[in-house]
Amino acid sequence: MIKKRYNIILFLALFFGAIYYSTTLQAPFLKLSYTIKSSYHHIVKNITDTIYEHFNQAQHIANQQYEIDTLKKSHLISHQFASEVNAIFKEYNSSIKIDPDVTLVRTLSYSNFGDITKVWLDFPEFNSSKVYGLVHNELAAGIVVERDKKPLALLNIDRKSAYAVFVGKDKAPGIIHGNGVKELIVEYIPTWKEIHVGDEVVTSGLDKLFFQGLKVGKVISIDKAEGYQNAIVTPYYDATNPEYFHIIKSIR
Repeated sequence: MIKKRYNIILFLALFFGAIYYSTTLQAPFLKLSYTIKSSYHHIVKNITDTIYEHFNQAQHIANQQYEIDTLKKSHLISHQFASEVNAIFKEYNSSIKIDPDVTLVRTLSYSNFGDITKVWLDFPEFNSSKVYGLVHNELAAGIVVERDKKPLALLNIDRKSAYAVFVGKDKAPGIIHGNGVKELIVEYIPTWKEIHVGDEVVTSGLDKLFFQGLKVGKVISIDKAEGYQNAIVTPYYDATNPEYFHIIKSIR
């Protein structure tokens, strides 16, 4: 009896160990998990919204109206500003136009067991031929790419999450990506640009993934290699609890 239990425990340990370390074995489980979680979130949201509206309809309507009024005011101010800037561009025959397109998305699950650098997103308008900028509370959080024809978020600390940034007051250009642990690395910073420890890193917008000026992090160390400077950066965005993000669908 004891030997039988031991064999069962050993089998389960080997089985789950194989799943953990094999992406091939993980694939069907993760695909099923993605489908279940996507359906679950939609069903729960519909049920929750129905119950909430039924029992808290008056307060819900009041809160919604306040939020709508606030958002309308902000939208009108932003629209006025964009209209005036676009009018200036038109006056000088410029092809530049300010018309950003941003949408809110929900996180479904991590893409692999034990890897917190990648998450699947519920993004119905996803275009698999595009790469998107990912934002959390006005902080650059990573990028969104295609994986198995579904939207996969590569959070800042992922090694393949790369985008264009400026470093410091002198706006030294560079490309930032994660180191797979907790810091970010800005590479290809020209040596003639002066940067310092403590400098703030922001998106440059030159890659057309982000608006210019979204905060990314602060420089904690600097080194030089092969004619360029590299900067190690502590990110502002904390990837430990990814739930909702904004995706930049287009910046112009």
